[in-house]
Amino acid sequence: MSTDRRDESARTGIAERYHLSKQHFWLHGPRTGPQVEFEAGMWNVYGYPEVHEIFGDPATFSSDTMRVIPEHLLPDGEDFSLKGFITQIDPPEHGKLRKLVSSAFTRKIVADLEPRIASLTHQLLDAARERGRFELVTDLAYPLPVIVIAELLGVPSSDRALFKKWADGLFERDSKVSLAEPAEGLDAERDAAMEATLKPWREMTSYLAAHAAERRRQPRADLLTRLVEAEVDGEKLPDDQVVNFAIVLLLAGHITTTMLLGNTVLCLDAFPEEQARVRADRSTVPAVIEESLRFLTPFAALGRATTREVELGGVTIPADQLLMIWLGAANRDPRQFRDPEVFDPRRDPNPHLGFGRGIHFCLGAPLARLEGRVALDILLDRFDTLRTDPDDPVVLMPAPTMTGVRRLALL
Repeated sequence: MSTDRRDESARTGIAERYHLSKQHFWLHGPRTGPQVEFEAGMWNVYGYPEVHEIFGDPATFSSDTMRVIPEHLLPDGEDFSLKGFITQIDPPEHGKLRKLVSSAFTRKIVADLEPRIASLTHQLLDAARERGRFELVTDLAYPLPVIVIAELLGVPSSDRALFKKWADGLFERDSKVSLAEPAEGLDAERDAAMEATLKPWREMTSYLAAHAAERRRQPRADLLTRLVEAEVDGEKLPDDQVVNFAIVLLLAGHITTTMLLGNTVLCLDAFPEEQARVRADRSTVPAVIEESLRFLTPFAALGRATTREVELGGVTIPADQLLMIWLGAANRDPRQFRDPEVFDPRRDPNPHLGFGRGIHFCLGAPLARLEGRVALDILLDRFDTLRTDPDDPVVLMPAPTMTGVRRLALL
């Protein structure tokens, strides 16, 4: 592969071009410093081999991070429970719960959704054309995956404005994560931020609990009914586990695709030569999506907790420590990826960590890839050029641990 200095202005100025936050440090050029370092009360991991090692050893690097979070950062127990929240559960319970829904995301079931995804995409684009303007997130990248996952789960897709309000409340915080004791006078600010997070959580919990209760009375052919009726070790799941499992599916089932589709269009705007290439050869659409996942990783960071003392990246980390794993930085590690600052869909192989790896590999990855592929192909059919509107600047989500477009108007 030869980069030939192609799209040099886009490569060197993408952060400036779209006014990307400095908190998204991995998007502002190669980082310097150690691959593992202690800061703000936690261990930050930036390197690809180190992150790969963490994903491959769930016994040492536990997903149950709540047990190491300081008490002053935890909400009241009655307000907040992560029972059944599959991203926070370790083996063997994790495998049992994952098995409950893995059958709903088989290759055949996902593939059979393609006509519905294509139909929805055309409907949403037709509606936007009638309005005389097109903003990618509001008009397509958000409603498309929400409708699909809502139909699978069995909740009304017409409630998607509620889902967006809850997702925004949970994920749109712009403050950096820290386990350090708050500075004097910041207690009220911290409490206000926690309450702002708990409010959508309570509303979403109440909403899904009502739907789950209705399924117990009147089962349907949907995923929520499957959760309500499922048994683990001969016992049905408690109500809070059913609700939390449903929350994961509803939120992760749409947010990933929303960010993936928006980020991919952004990449094609920033790198017009790559847009020309994919238009000329549609068989490269999947490779464009994979490179987008590497280049602008949607869930750019996640947590783990050590269960024992361990050496990682030449550093000894004690037991019971929180790790922040920066997938966005690992996906730009020059030890793994040649010219990591270049958007190059011809990377082969491209072993990015955009969907994680190991036992917690994103359950909905096949669905997100399918939605992204179908929607992008149709966008390329219906738009002569995918080009952002210079008079309506791109807006990215402010959360420092997520990379996603909040607003992207196309000409």
